[in-house]
Amino acid sequence: MNLVVRCSSIILLQSSLVSFSAAEPLAKGIQDNSFFVEEAYNQEPGVVQHILNVPVFFANGGKESTPTFTQEWPVFSQTHQFSYTTPHTFAEEESGLEDIRLNYRLQALMETERDPAFAPRFSLVIPTGDADKGFGHGRLGYEVNLPFSKIVSNRWSVHFNAGGSVFPDVNDRDLVNYNLGGSAIYAVSSNFNLMLESVAFWEEDVDSARKVDRTVAALLSPGARYAFNFPNDSQLVVGLAVPIGLTSDSPDYGLFFYCSFEHPFVRTEACRTK
Repeated sequence: MNLVVRCSSIILLQSSLVSFSAAEPLAKGIQDNSFFVEEAYNQEPGVVQHILNVPVFFANGGKESTPTFTQEWPVFSQTHQFSYTTPHTFAEEESGLEDIRLNYRLQALMETERDPAFAPRFSLVIPTGDADKGFGHGRLGYEVNLPFSKIVSNRWSVHFNAGGSVFPDVNDRDLVNYNLGGSAIYAVSSNFNLMLESVAFWEEDVDSARKVDRTVAALLSPGARYAFNFPNDSQLVVGLAVPIGLTSDSPDYGLFFYCSFEHPFVRTEACRTK
């Protein structure tokens, strides 16, 4: 009898270990909802994501906000994704629409136990903003970003970005900008994450006298996000961050509000089998 009990205990223990090892990491509960750093995960087939970002920055006694709305759509599969971003600036002196971005992103690498996810993005910057008011350059621009993402443990994930943009023939000058970013995210649970993001921007602008002005802005942004999961495979994520300026060209500090809602727009095989 003791032998039977011992064998049963061993089988139950092995089953528990297999179930535990097969469970998804807590870090996988919220993956594509970063604030300042772009993650490297395209939308799954049949799922669209709507994203509202509302940053409010304070500098030299004034404040400025540039809310953006983004929609991300898979193109037949997770390999290809189309999205657009519409920004609108609210400043103390002027307000208006900024340049709209049309984005294509390729899921070049899917994440594995060893390899990170990699999804390079190419964007057209459409000159919809009023350049005379400082809401764009008045020229078609081209932007590239190279995001990498990796879950490194049950609770930790990291992201890295490197990119740049070019605006040809702005007052007879070609403006070239660069950006770097990185983040570490800790999953307190599958629905609640603590975040630390850092980004830097090297940007050029030119005035009517053809004088080029170069700035370096950098932010360190601690934040948090929470996900609400619904039975129809929809997910609502809300978040808050407090970005802090690190250079003289950066804002002093700010508040960042985030809201994302993703849901199926077609019934896929994955949905039918759930």
